Amino acid sequence: MRGVKPYLAVDNGDLKQIPDPPEWIGESAADEWRRAVPDLVARGRLNGADLGSVEAYCVAMGQVRDLQAILIEKGPVIYPQNGGLPKRHPAAVMQAEAMSTALRLAAELGLTPVSRGRPSLRDNHRDDGNQSLFGVDF
Repeated sequence: MRGVKPYLAVDNGDLKQIPDPPEWIGESAADEWRRAVPDLVARGRLNGADLGSVEAYCVAMGQVRDLQAILIEKGPVIYPQNGGLPKRHPAAVMQAEAMSTALRLAAELGLTPVSRGRPSLRDNHRDDGNQSLFGVDF
């Protein structure tokens, strides 16, 4: 065969349309869904198999926001009535866990600046006509 070889893109199941947030995740999590999912779809980084991780990420971020509202109202420290030592508010402890979970999932999904800068293992949107060895885009 003569001429330029065509670029063959594998259909790996990337979502082409933005799915609605699941009803069960709550309003704060749904707000995060509406912020993050359009970006993932636009960049071709959301596959149907990834939706569980996206749901978990959005729930964690929703918890961070909901718990922050509690901490703003009540404060991050509890002063025991019996005169004991002050303690962290339980909402602060839960928020720290939710933040850690959200950050881990954000990195997995490509939602952090560092994870967006990593070389892509699946890049179906190349327009230079050249395929790299093993499908890795450097």
